[in-house]
Amino acid sequence: MCGHCLVEPPAFSTTQAGLLYQESIKQLVHDFKFHASPRAGTLLAELMLLTPPMALGNALLSVPMTPTHARTRGFNQSHWLAEHLSYQLGIPMVSAKRIKDSPSQRTLNRRQRAANLSGAFVFESPPPAHLLIIDDVVTTGSTGDALGRAALEAGAKRVDIWAAARTPLGKD
Repeated sequence: MCGHCLVEPPAFSTTQAGLLYQESIKQLVHDFKFHASPRAGTLLAELMLLTPPMALGNALLSVPMTPTHARTRGFNQSHWLAEHLSYQLGIPMVSAKRIKDSPSQRTLNRRQRAANLSGAFVFESPPPAHLLIIDDVVTTGSTGDALGRAALEAGAKRVDIWAAARTPLGKD
């Protein structure tokens, strides 16, 4: 656990990210996320499958976007990865809803990211006991924490994160 997680434990139990978000992986994620490259997405999903979490959970959960943000970007990269992984692993997907339209996390620091996502997600139906959040990159864990809190409040017992990459420590 990092120092931040020791001081303020997150709503998720573990994070699995087999790659570091730097150099060629950073470019691969960028091509997938901002240019909707199916090749980049397929490669990221295949790389994720090489380093799966020890516990896969009862269902996969992609990070929801607001309808406005989804229209602007053209697709939800987290949902795309979750669909691919769900198919490959035979694990169902569940969904949550993003109810708070807030700025992109990319330029925000740790504290701003947490405030930006506070109360941003809700579940319209109770989630299964163990959820696995699927994301492209974990930086501070704020997204997973906010989505995990919403899942626990809605009835989940455990939430984990499985991401393609993580920002190297000290780069958040």
